[in-house]
Amino acid sequence: MADRDWVLTKEEIDAALEARHSRTVQERLRAGKVAVAGLGGLGSNVAVSLARIGVGHLHLVDFDRVDVTNLNRQQYFMRQIGRYKTDALKEELLEINPYLDIRTDCVRVTEENLEALFQEEEIVCEAFDDPECKAMLVNGILERFPEKIIVSASGMAGYGQSNEIRTRKIGKNFYLCGDGVSDSGNGMGLMAPRVAVCAGHEANLIAELLIDGRDGGQTDKNDDK
Repeated sequence: MADRDWVLTKEEIDAALEARHSRTVQERLRAGKVAVAGLGGLGSNVAVSLARIGVGHLHLVDFDRVDVTNLNRQQYFMRQIGRYKTDALKEELLEINPYLDIRTDCVRVTEENLEALFQEEEIVCEAFDDPECKAMLVNGILERFPEKIIVSASGMAGYGQSNEIRTRKIGKNFYLCGDGVSDSGNGMGLMAPRVAVCAGHEANLIAELLIDGRDGGQTDKNDDK
């Protein structure tokens, strides 16, 4: 079949997703509102997964530009080097589904702007690289928006031990994905396969919470609840 520029209607995309997921499930995903803070290896992969399953409202937050060193694990291309990640990723997600509601904020998240940034979303996905920034966002959401769900990640460096990456419920509305141990260092840098495993945990948990509500988000049975 010859190549062509596919232009699908919203109805065609919705029908395809409903055929895969069921109408009830897709309606819940379509109504979902998720913020992804940090659009690197974790966040860009999470956002792509959520866009592919038709999560209707995505809020992308990052201040950085695409760099050549991002290409080993992040959802960007050489043609996008130098562009803001918010713009580059939004463009990609709209190629997957042009009918999604995608909001962007090209800004560094701080304690001062956190409350204004995350007013609208029911779930916030923390996907920062820096531990201090991770702690700031998680603590800020838990303190200022105790009703919101925060999905965070810690420990995914290297290239082995995939099964050590787990999803744990840390508090009432706080989930943590990763092995909690491995850190990026000499010979143990962040690599696409293991980062994608952890991002998959975050995206899968978010999907479960959107579909099943707050009774969803089941974790390893041996974890403390």
